[in-house]
Amino acid sequence: MAAVLVAHAGKSGGTREIAEVIAEVLREAGLPVDVRDAADVTDVEPYAAVVVGSALYRRRWMPEAVSLLTEHEEALGRRPVWLFHSGPCGPLAAGKRVSLPVGIALLAARIDAERTATFGGRLTPATARGLFWKVMASGPWAGDFRDWPTIRAWARDVGRSVRIRVTL
Repeated sequence: MAAVLVAHAGKSGGTREIAEVIAEVLREAGLPVDVRDAADVTDVEPYAAVVVGSALYRRRWMPEAVSLLTEHEEALGRRPVWLFHSGPCGPLAAGKRVSLPVGIALLAARIDAERTATFGGRLTPATARGLFWKVMASGPWAGDFRDWPTIRAWARDVGRSVRIRVTL
């Protein structure tokens, strides 16, 4: 049994990179971890704990992350779950907390998920898809606003909690 599933959903790879760093930190803590695209997760039963992350686009979670939570709601309710989202960009991204979309907040409450972490996102001309995002990527919202020390610290907290709450 793998101890932790870290599932991610995004468009340009920024959220996947966050998931990979979270997994790296959990592995450093001695935990076995699987990193998967949320769209590829068909079963959460093999996992003792689950981390789900989604990119935020216009304050919405990616459909693949929403599907993972809804399709596996019952099973997720029987294990510890942590949620994160990434996406705030621009000069005010650092330390910005973004509330969960209402539907995700209701799901999070039903599965008793831990408080959601908000991490800055990445928006560059090379990774922007669609005209709207390409225009945004040429202004003050452009750049990589992911705070790796904060992400690593959050992952260490998740790892400590998994070690305390889950029998491996």
